[in-house]
Amino acid sequence: MTAKKAEQADQLVDEFKSLVADAEALIKATQDHPSETIGNLRNKALETISGAKEKISSLESDLADKAKVVAAGADDFVHRNPWEAIGVAAGLGLLIGLFIRRR
Repeated sequence: MTAKKAEQADQLVDEFKSLVADAEALIKATQDHPSETIGNLRNKALETISGAKEKISSLESDLADKAKVVAAGADDFVHRNPWEAIGVAAGLGLLIGLFIRRR
């Protein structure tokens, strides 16, 4: 997983957590409403949010584990092939420099 993808995944998790918090606040704001239908919807929504929280927590830990594995693999590659890693980094730096220069 690249750093950009990891950052995007973290942003997505943060946005989802914010959405869940907003939904909970909205649901709690309807607690004073006496309607049975609203009460049933509120309970179902709270159950769904609870399940979503568990899933996002699991996803977040899976993403962290995968990021650690990828980082360990990259570290291992660099230690086994230092000159290749330097060559790849230099080549990427050169390409990025050329693209920036064209603008």
